[in-house]
Parts: sequence; structure tokens; C-alpha cells
Amino acid sequence: MDPTIFLYLSSGLFLGWSLGANDAANVFGTAVASRMVKFRTAAIILTIGVILGAIVSGAGAAHTLSKLGAINALAGAFMVAFSAAAVVAWMTIVGLPVSTTQAVVGAIIGWNLFTGSVTDYTVFKTICATWIASPVLTGFFSYFIYKGVMKLLEKSRIHIIRLDAMTRIGLVIAGALGSYSLGANNIANVMGVFIGANPFSDLHAGLFEFSGLQQLFLLGGVAIAVGVFSYAKRVMLTVGTQIAPLTPVGAFVVIISTSLVLFLFASEGLEFALASVGLPTIPLVPVSSSQAVVGGVIGIGLIKNSRNIKWSIVGRIAVAWIQTPIVAALVCYVFLFFLQNVFGQTVYNPVEYRLSEQVVVHHGDAVDAQALSGVIGKSFETSGQLKSAIDKALPDLDFKTELKLVDDSLVEEITVDPAKFQALEKLRVIEPERLAALRTLGGRTFTYRWELVEALAEADPEWKFREKTVLNKPHNKEIQKNLDLVMDAYVAKMK
Repeated sequence: MDPTIFLYLSSGLFLGWSLGANDAANVFGTAVASRMVKFRTAAIILTIGVILGAIVSGAGAAHTLSKLGAINALAGAFMVAFSAAAVVAWMTIVGLPVSTTQAVVGAIIGWNLFTGSVTDYTVFKTICATWIASPVLTGFFSYFIYKGVMKLLEKSRIHIIRLDAMTRIGLVIAGALGSYSLGANNIANVMGVFIGANPFSDLHAGLFEFSGLQQLFLLGGVAIAVGVFSYAKRVMLTVGTQIAPLTPVGAFVVIISTSLVLFLFASEGLEFALASVGLPTIPLVPVSSSQAVVGGVIGIGLIKNSRNIKWSIVGRIAVAWIQTPIVAALVCYVFLFFLQNVFGQTVYNPVEYRLSEQVVVHHGDAVDAQALSGVIGKSFETSGQLKSAIDKALPDLDFKTELKLVDDSLVEEITVDPAKFQALEKLRVIEPERLAALRTLGGRTFTYRWELVEALAEADPEWKFREKTVLNKPHNKEIQKNLDLVMDAYVAKMK
């Protein structure tokens, strides 16, 4: 095991610390600030919830961020994580709640710019839209939920002592669920860029199995917990007291409203249920809990008296939200320059993009083969170079089609090695029929990844993707999971 890998992992631990110090405010900030839950109690619950969420459900984190940039070098991954962590730590020191996702998005774009890789700005704009939608929607929910709860309390006439006890219990339960979600949803931001160079091996002890990925996520979860204990209180107080004063019931409503918004934008079950009855679905995109909880506090503040809202604090937070991805991108770009040119580290592993005739044929009538004749057969070192060449040949080509053309042109030279069939069987995830189809391709080499995907579908229809609809998503997701395992076995990990 290369000891330098653990040095690279240190930036992930730094990012974990920054996340724990900052994003913990989203879960327990209003509860601690209203003095319904002690900071020590909140920190203990956060620690347990975050670590459990990271280990049990961390692998199921959203993959939207991966569409922004394919970081293929360990030193590059180190600097992306370090740049994001540095920016989040800075915002934490000044007491402002920001999103780790914002910082990671900015750092990935900085890596793209430095390496000349293409950024999918359609995905970027969608993520940015949620940074506006989530606080607005949470504020809407908290406004009406708080009104409803207060009317219910007036009619029920619950004794103040009993109400106090019920509110405390509610805050602890809601906070525990939020802590679990924080670990499950954000551990990918902390350690996701290091999965390709995971130094940990699977541990087996009878029926007990602790995978290398779970060990990696445990390490990240511990780093988050350290951040919670060491520095989270200041940001909690910013969220819970400096924006607008909150009662204990108000604190509970904010947590519930935030959880509801996160659920709406992240629940595949809800998406499938809506599609099943013919209703429009809600897009599944990563939503920042930082923006959501601030919107919830403002929503309740508007009910009581908008003059009580400290708009100067809100303005500072909003400016921090805008600054975070921009500063993270600039910091990452500058640091990558020094890491590569001063310290001689590889921040981008050279790859080859080649727009061949078979790629053009694969896209059919979607592209003009004649117009691309000057590009076909040429090799490019980065996706950005190929995209520029396609832009010159077909300036009016649809952006999504162009990105798909670039992605399909990545040369990988995948050889299906029969010696690795046994390792895939031991995983007991891929269906026997699909493994049998993979065996028929033993020894064959495929220039492009999509060629292997098509060959598998021809060998067995069970490997074939269905039309991209919400109702077909469960089937397609299962196929993609199996394909990821196959690709992990035959595509070299980053160095």
C-alpha cells in the first residue's frame, strides 16, 4: 500500500472537518440556539448519526456532481477536496453557513478549467437553480406549517410543561434523522473523489463484512464528527439567533421544513409514485441544506415581524453563497498550477479522445458526418479540445448532443479479462444470466465504453437499457449498477 495515498486523503479529512463545523448548523442550529437541546447533546447525536449515515447509506449519494467533471488523477482529487475545504473553513471561521456542495462544485469547475476538460453547464445551471429554489421553498413551508401548528396548539390547549417536553423530543428525533441524512448525502462530497484510489481492503470475519468503501466513509464520518465538536457552535448560533429570534416550536418547524424540501428533491420513491399516477415529477437534484434552513428561519421571521429579521446578516450569507463556488474555483485553479509546476505532481492523467467513424455512425442522423470529416480520426488530449473542434465544424449542434459525442469519443481500450470473472461472481450482485453474457465476450477488446455496453445488450437483452422515463428508472438503475461493477473491474484506477 502506497503511504502517499494517506497524505492525499488528508484533504478529504480536512473537507470532512469543514463540513462538520459548518453544515451541522443545518441540523441542530435552531434547536441549540433556542436552548431546547444542549450543544454537547446535539454534537453526540450528530456524531452517531453522521457516521451511521456515511457507513450504511453513503454509497447511495447523488451522482449529479460527477457529471460536472471526471477527475482522473489522485493529486487532482486531493486539490479539489483541499480547495473546497479551505473555502468552507474560511466561511466557518467568520460564522457563515455555506454549502459543501457549493464549494465542491466550484473546485471541480476550477479543475475543469485548468485541465481543459468540458463542464456540463446544463447540469451546473440546474444545481444553481436549486440554490435559489431551496430557501424559497423552505421558507414557504415553514411559513404555513408554523401557522398551522400554532392554530393546532391554541385549540388543543396543551400544558406548557407537556408542550416543552414534546418539543424537545421532536427536536431530538428530527435532528437524529437529519444527522443520518447529512452523513449519507454529504460523505460523497468528502470522500467521493478518492474512491478510485481507495487504500482500504475488504475485511471479512465470518458473517461480518466491512468493505473498503465503508472504511473510507467511516474515516470521512469521523472527520465530520471532529468538525462538529470543535467548531460547529458558532455557525449554529448564526443560523439560530442572528437571522431572526426563534421559539422552540419555531425551531422544530424549521427542521421539519428543511427535511421536507430535501425529501422532495431527493426521493426516487416519490418521483416514481407521481409518475405512476400521471402527475408531473419533481427533478432529483442535489439541494443545499444550508440554503434551505436559512429560508426556513426567514419564513417564520416573516410571520412574527419582518422587522425582526436581520437583513444585513441575510445579505452577508447570500454574498457568501455567491462567493463560495467562485472563490473555490479560483483557489483550485491557482493551487493546481503550483501543485503541477512547482511540486511536479500529476493533476491530470493524459487520455485520448478520438472521434472515429463508428462514433459518428453510433449517433446516426443526430450529427452531420460530412461536416465532421475534418475532425474524424484525429486524436485530442482533452475533452475541451475535441469540443472546440466540433464547435468549429458544427457551430449549430445541440449542446447535449455535442457533449454526448465528446463522451462517446473517449478511448479506453477495455479488454474483457476472463481471469476477473471469478471476482465479479463473488460480489453476488450481478445476475447469473448477465454474468454468462459477459463471459461470451472474454478476450475481446473494445475501443469505447459504449461498444462494450452494446455488445452486452446483444449477448443478453437483460443488459439492455430501456427508454429513459421515470417508470423505467429502477430497471435502468440496476443495469447501471451492474455496468459500474464491470467497468471497475476492467478500467484502471486513477493514480
